[in-house]
Amino acid sequence: MPPSIAVVAPGAMGSAIATRLVEHGCKVLTLLKGRSAATQARAAAAGMTGASEAEIANADIILSIVPPGEAVALAEQLATLINRNAKKPVVVDCNAVNVETIRTIEDIVLSSGARLVDAAIIGLPPKPGTKGPAFYVSGDAAGDIAVLGQLGLDLRLIEGPIGAASALKMSYAGINKGLTGLGA
Repeated sequence: MPPSIAVVAPGAMGSAIATRLVEHGCKVLTLLKGRSAATQARAAAAGMTGASEAEIANADIILSIVPPGEAVALAEQLATLINRNAKKPVVVDCNAVNVETIRTIEDIVLSSGARLVDAAIIGLPPKPGTKGPAFYVSGDAAGDIAVLGQLGLDLRLIEGPIGAASALKMSYAGINKGLTGLGA
């Protein structure tokens, strides 16, 4: 039986990843309270299930896929919810944050008793018939989400602590932006 998975939030990347997981038999939970009609429609099209904050905190794996400026606030919100539970999920931070920020997120998540995986999503949102994007993951709990590789995600382990995947994504972003600048 697949693990329970929550994806916060159902933006372009989050909903596309949820679609991939749903195609592989997963029930994917997301927060829809207070979200726009467009976001709710995108989540429905992806096959995501609206859930309460408590249900999100009870998932086995929580994928945080939000704008970088919201990553720490989401970690704080999740930690507060997880602190109330006996069950402790694996939180996978997939946000485009720098190493200093992921270490702040690490402190917040670990304080709740949950485990944290640092993830770098490299590539465009998944589309049917394609393998990508690649999920480069690091941290002590990275092996705890190996099941995602069996559920349609291209999971690649980076040996190293929390921060290794974030360093990779910052380097990749810098190279892409530099090449774009040169091309322009």
